[in-house]
Amino acid sequence: MATYTLVATATFGVEALVADELRTLGYEDLTVENGRVSFAGGAEDIARCNIWLRTADRVLMRMADFRATDFEELFQQTLRVGWEELIPATGKMHVIGKSVKSKLFSVPDCQAIVKKAIVEALKRRYQGTWFEETGPVYRIEVALSNDRATLTVDTSGPGLHKRGYRMETGEAPLKETLAAALVKLSRWEPHREFADPFCGAGTIAIEAALMGRNRAPGIGRSFVSEEWPTMPKRLWQEAREEARSREREAQFRILASDADGAALRIARDNAQRAAVDGFISFQKRTIEEFRSSRKWGCIVCNPPYGQRTGEAREVERIYRAMGEVYSRLDGWSLFALTPHPLFERLFGRKAQKKRKLYNGNILCHLYQYLGPRGPLPGMRSRSPSGEENRSDFRGGSFGDP
Repeated sequence: MATYTLVATATFGVEALVADELRTLGYEDLTVENGRVSFAGGAEDIARCNIWLRTADRVLMRMADFRATDFEELFQQTLRVGWEELIPATGKMHVIGKSVKSKLFSVPDCQAIVKKAIVEALKRRYQGTWFEETGPVYRIEVALSNDRATLTVDTSGPGLHKRGYRMETGEAPLKETLAAALVKLSRWEPHREFADPFCGAGTIAIEAALMGRNRAPGIGRSFVSEEWPTMPKRLWQEAREEARSREREAQFRILASDADGAALRIARDNAQRAAVDGFISFQKRTIEEFRSSRKWGCIVCNPPYGQRTGEAREVERIYRAMGEVYSRLDGWSLFALTPHPLFERLFGRKAQKKRKLYNGNILCHLYQYLGPRGPLPGMRSRSPSGEENRSDFRGGSFGDP
């Protein structure tokens, strides 16, 4: 079976998390660059990575990388690629492109040249001069940067953030892949409490629950490369069977709250579709009402940004309230994603760590307040106040006084 150079694309700042995921899946010799992680793999790896990767945006096949300073060079180098080994005579080819700091700056012309070269390559195997594009879809990208052209084929189709559980998103949705990245950066483990007091559509809480169950995020959706003749159906079946076999019976609790009742109704529906509604307690609560009797826990949230006119004062009040609530949670960690430049001042303390992340096109910081990770289940330890407690999963309902 053929081996390809595969590329897992990622939002800026998340590349290291994607690389960690790939290592966990058993892949080595990774090349980590801005916005992407490259590695070697075959058809079975395309299936596994699309189904398993939580923080990557897409899985691409890199077909070629070469210097191109004129259209003839672009055409000839593209023609050398064995497109006929991948694309059938009926393949539907959709060529997209981009160009940065290159002599070939006309993207439509580059797209046309690449499409023409691919059609010529198909003629090497298939008869005729015209191909009906009625078959499986092949989304090909020509990316030019500093006079180098990279040709890739998308194996995912809709981005990997499209898990299939979020039919409604509510206001200012957070992508599932970024939500998963926030949970991973928190290093939360299921023996600790987990909470999102600004849950909105429930994305962060749902992604945490999927991790707690070790449920593959792409298990319930399809991918464009499933229709390719070079991707046997059995590979997808085996990859899904492997994913199901790795799901674990787990006992943990996630607290998801929001002041918006309509958003909570959407969140409950999303959690049900993701099959994790039994692990999440949804409550209508303001941040001021948040409390927990648990000694160890982790808050991961995407609080309001206040970028609309008239919202600034309300957001500042919310950030101050967050700081007051957190001051009462001695054994907890908190991770908050926001672009607000005065978050630390309003919150009332400096973060131990800050990390730049993009929420869409908004540059944000993840402010990290690191508490103890807590004892493993069944171990006795003392809380920060000196009180002995046993780590288990009983008691401490949401909103306890």
